[in-house]
Amino acid sequence: MRPDLIDLLACPLCQADLTLTVVDEEAGEVLKGALACAACGETFPIENGIPNLLPPELREA
Repeated sequence: MRPDLIDLLACPLCQADLTLTVVDEEAGEVLKGALACAACGETFPIENGIPNLLPPELREA
């Protein structure tokens, strides 16, 4: 995921802005991290450069 895409994303649950936390980055791409919503408190993981914006109950464990 490119960090500049954060400006285009919104929380899928409440439509509020998301905050990016980077754990692993390579060549300007976020490979591992999280997107967090301050409004509803939900966190969405980023794995292998792909953000998982599914609601928690629909994510695979």
